Amino acid sequence: MKIQSAEFELSAPDLEACPAWALPEFAFIGRSNVGKSSLINLLTGRRELAKVSDLPGKTRLINFYVINGRWSLVDLPGYGYAHVRKTERTAFNAAVTEFLEERRNLARVFVLIDSRLPPQAIDLEFVQWLGCCRAPYALIFTKADKQSVTRSLANIDLFKAKIAEWRSELPEVFLSSAKNKDGRMEILGSIETVLGAKNRASG
Repeated sequence: MKIQSAEFELSAPDLEACPAWALPEFAFIGRSNVGKSSLINLLTGRRELAKVSDLPGKTRLINFYVINGRWSLVDLPGYGYAHVRKTERTAFNAAVTEFLEERRNLARVFVLIDSRLPPQAIDLEFVQWLGCCRAPYALIFTKADKQSVTRSLANIDLFKAKIAEWRSELPEVFLSSAKNKDGRMEILGSIETVLGAKNRASG
Protein backbone atom coordinates (compact mmCIF):
# COMPACT_ATOMS: atom_id res chain seq x y z
CA MET A 1 0.00 0.00 0.00
CA LYS A 2 1.27 3.44 -0.96
CA ILE A 3 0.27 6.28 1.34
CA GLN A 4 -0.68 9.21 -0.87
CA SER A 5 -2.48 11.31 1.72
CA ALA A 6 -2.86 11.32 5.50
CA GLU A 7 -4.99 14.03 7.06
CA PHE A 8 -6.15 14.69 10.60
CA GLU A 9 -9.96 14.70 10.77
CA LEU A 10 -11.02 15.29 14.38
CA SER A 11 -10.58 14.38 18.05
CA ALA A 12 -13.54 12.86 19.86
CA PRO A 13 -14.00 12.61 23.65
CA ASP A 14 -16.51 9.76 23.37
CA LEU A 15 -18.32 7.46 20.94
CA GLU A 16 -21.13 9.92 20.29
CA ALA A 17 -18.66 12.54 19.04
CA CYS A 18 -16.94 10.14 16.59
CA PRO A 19 -17.40 10.90 12.89
CA ALA A 20 -20.56 9.63 11.20
CA TRP A 21 -18.98 7.98 8.19
CA ALA A 22 -18.69 4.54 6.64
CA LEU A 23 -14.89 4.49 6.33
CA PRO A 24 -13.29 1.26 7.62
CA GLU A 25 -11.37 2.12 10.78
CA PHE A 26 -8.11 0.64 12.01
CA ALA A 27 -7.45 1.49 15.65
CA PHE A 28 -4.05 1.58 17.36
CA ILE A 29 -3.76 1.21 21.12
CA GLY A 30 -1.14 0.19 23.66
CA ARG A 31 0.27 0.82 27.07
CA SER A 32 1.40 4.40 27.56
CA ASN A 33 4.86 5.20 26.17
CA VAL A 34 4.95 2.13 23.90
CA GLY A 35 5.82 4.20 20.83
CA LYS A 36 2.37 4.57 19.29
CA SER A 37 2.80 8.08 17.90
CA SER A 38 6.14 7.16 16.34
CA LEU A 39 4.57 4.11 14.69
CA ILE A 40 1.66 6.13 13.31
CA ASN A 41 4.08 8.63 11.82
CA LEU A 42 6.09 5.77 10.33
CA LEU A 43 3.04 4.14 8.74
CA THR A 44 1.72 7.36 7.25
CA GLY A 45 5.10 8.74 6.21
CA ARG A 46 4.33 11.99 8.04
CA ARG A 47 6.87 12.87 10.72
CA GLU A 48 4.58 15.03 12.84
CA LEU A 49 1.10 13.71 12.06
CA ALA A 50 0.84 12.28 15.57
CA LYS A 51 2.64 14.27 18.23
CA VAL A 52 5.46 12.36 19.92
CA SER A 53 5.92 13.14 23.61
CA ASP A 54 8.22 12.01 26.41
CA LEU A 55 5.24 12.34 28.76
CA PRO A 56 3.34 9.03 29.07
CA GLY A 57 -0.41 9.16 28.57
CA LYS A 58 -0.49 12.34 26.50
CA THR A 59 -3.16 11.04 24.09
CA ARG A 60 -6.46 11.65 25.89
CA LEU A 61 -8.93 11.82 23.00
CA ILE A 62 -9.87 9.45 20.19
CA ASN A 63 -8.01 10.88 17.20
CA PHE A 64 -9.11 10.16 13.63
CA TYR A 65 -6.93 10.41 10.51
CA VAL A 66 -8.15 9.80 6.94
CA ILE A 67 -5.69 7.80 4.84
CA ASN A 68 -5.84 7.91 1.03
CA GLY A 69 -9.49 8.92 1.35
CA ARG A 70 -10.23 5.18 1.77
CA TRP A 71 -9.86 4.34 5.44
CA SER A 72 -9.33 5.87 8.84
CA LEU A 73 -6.46 5.35 11.25
CA VAL A 74 -7.70 5.81 14.82
CA ASP A 75 -5.26 6.75 17.58
CA LEU A 76 -6.71 5.60 20.91
CA PRO A 77 -5.59 6.72 24.39
CA GLY A 78 -3.18 4.27 25.98
CA TYR A 79 -4.27 1.94 28.73
CA GLY A 80 -2.48 1.90 32.05
CA TYR A 81 -0.75 4.98 33.36
CA ALA A 82 -1.99 8.33 32.09
CA HIS A 83 -0.92 11.82 33.18
CA VAL A 84 -4.41 13.04 34.10
CA ARG A 85 -6.56 13.26 37.20
CA LYS A 86 -8.23 10.03 38.29
CA THR A 87 -11.71 11.26 37.31
CA GLU A 88 -10.51 12.15 33.79
CA ARG A 89 -8.73 8.80 33.50
CA THR A 90 -11.97 6.97 34.23
CA ALA A 91 -13.80 9.04 31.63
CA PHE A 92 -11.45 8.36 28.73
CA ASN A 93 -11.08 4.68 29.64
CA ALA A 94 -14.87 4.43 29.47
CA ALA A 95 -14.82 6.14 26.06
CA VAL A 96 -12.23 3.69 24.73
CA THR A 97 -14.18 0.72 26.08
CA GLU A 98 -17.37 1.95 24.41
CA PHE A 99 -15.54 2.58 21.14
CA LEU A 100 -13.99 -0.89 21.02
CA GLU A 101 -17.23 -2.63 21.97
CA GLU A 102 -19.71 -0.68 19.84
CA ARG A 103 -18.04 1.09 16.91
CA ARG A 104 -19.66 -0.58 13.88
CA ASN A 105 -17.09 0.27 11.20
CA LEU A 106 -14.08 -0.74 13.29
CA ALA A 107 -12.28 -3.18 10.99
CA ARG A 108 -9.28 -4.11 13.11
CA VAL A 109 -7.45 -3.21 16.30
CA PHE A 110 -3.67 -3.17 16.45
CA VAL A 111 -2.37 -3.63 20.00
CA LEU A 112 1.14 -2.26 20.52
CA ILE A 113 3.45 -4.05 22.94
CA ASP A 114 7.04 -3.24 23.94
CA SER A 115 9.21 -5.99 22.45
CA ARG A 116 11.90 -5.44 25.10
CA LEU A 117 9.72 -6.75 27.91
CA PRO A 118 8.57 -10.22 28.89
CA PRO A 119 4.76 -10.60 28.96
CA GLN A 120 3.23 -7.91 31.18
CA ALA A 121 0.00 -8.57 33.06
CA ILE A 122 -1.59 -5.31 31.86
CA ASP A 123 -1.02 -6.21 28.20
CA LEU A 124 -2.26 -9.77 28.63
CA GLU A 125 -5.37 -8.64 30.49
CA PHE A 126 -6.19 -6.08 27.81
CA VAL A 127 -5.73 -8.56 24.96
CA GLN A 128 -7.88 -11.13 26.74
CA TRP A 129 -10.65 -8.57 27.22
CA LEU A 130 -10.32 -7.38 23.62
CA GLY A 131 -10.99 -10.91 22.43
CA CYS A 132 -14.55 -10.47 23.66
CA CYS A 133 -15.13 -7.39 21.47
CA ARG A 134 -16.49 -7.52 17.92
CA ALA A 135 -13.37 -6.35 16.07
CA PRO A 136 -10.48 -8.72 15.34
CA TYR A 137 -7.06 -7.68 16.57
CA ALA A 138 -3.38 -8.06 15.75
CA LEU A 139 -0.26 -7.47 17.83
CA ILE A 140 2.57 -5.08 16.98
CA PHE A 141 5.72 -5.47 19.04
CA THR A 142 7.50 -2.11 19.00
CA LYS A 143 11.02 -0.76 19.58
CA ALA A 144 12.73 -3.69 17.87
CA ASP A 145 15.85 -1.58 17.32
CA LYS A 146 16.47 -1.36 21.06
CA GLN A 147 17.73 -4.93 21.33
CA SER A 148 18.64 -7.98 19.23
CA VAL A 149 16.01 -9.62 17.06
CA THR A 150 16.63 -12.86 18.95
CA ARG A 151 15.60 -11.30 22.27
CA SER A 152 12.54 -9.65 20.72
CA LEU A 153 11.41 -12.92 19.16
CA ALA A 154 11.91 -14.71 22.47
CA ASN A 155 9.60 -12.23 24.22
CA ILE A 156 7.06 -12.57 21.39
CA ASP A 157 7.09 -16.35 21.77
CA LEU A 158 6.47 -15.99 25.52
CA PHE A 159 3.56 -13.66 24.85
CA LYS A 160 2.05 -16.00 22.27
CA ALA A 161 2.36 -18.89 24.70
CA LYS A 162 0.36 -16.92 27.28
CA ILE A 163 -2.36 -16.11 24.73
CA ALA A 164 -2.52 -19.77 23.72
CA GLU A 165 -3.76 -20.54 27.24
CA TRP A 166 -7.16 -19.05 26.38
CA ARG A 167 -7.18 -18.69 22.58
CA SER A 168 -6.67 -21.55 20.13
CA GLU A 169 -6.06 -19.37 17.05
CA LEU A 170 -3.28 -16.84 17.58
CA PRO A 171 -3.58 -13.29 16.22
CA GLU A 172 -1.35 -11.91 13.49
CA VAL A 173 1.95 -10.61 14.89
CA PHE A 174 4.30 -7.88 13.63
CA LEU A 175 7.71 -6.71 14.83
CA SER A 176 8.38 -3.03 14.23
CA SER A 177 10.90 -0.26 14.68
CA ALA A 178 10.01 3.36 13.97
CA LYS A 179 13.72 4.16 13.83
CA ASN A 180 14.65 1.47 11.29
CA LYS A 181 11.23 1.49 9.54
CA ASP A 182 10.87 -2.23 10.21
CA GLY A 183 7.37 -3.68 9.92
CA ARG A 184 5.87 -0.77 7.97
CA MET A 185 5.14 -2.60 4.74
CA GLU A 186 3.90 -5.71 6.54
CA ILE A 187 1.40 -3.73 8.66
CA LEU A 188 0.17 -1.67 5.70
CA GLY A 189 -0.10 -4.89 3.69
CA SER A 190 -2.30 -6.37 6.39
CA ILE A 191 -4.56 -3.32 6.30
CA GLU A 192 -4.76 -3.57 2.51
CA THR A 193 -5.77 -7.23 2.81
CA VAL A 194 -8.61 -6.36 5.20
CA LEU A 195 -9.79 -3.53 2.94
CA GLY A 196 -9.75 -5.85 -0.07
CA ALA A 197 -11.82 -8.45 1.78
CA LYS A 198 -14.35 -5.80 2.78
CA ASN A 199 -14.64 -4.55 -0.79
CA ARG A 200 -15.25 -8.07 -2.09
CA ALA A 201 -17.86 -8.69 0.61
CA SER A 202 -19.73 -5.47 -0.20
CA GLY A 203 -19.45 -5.99 -3.95
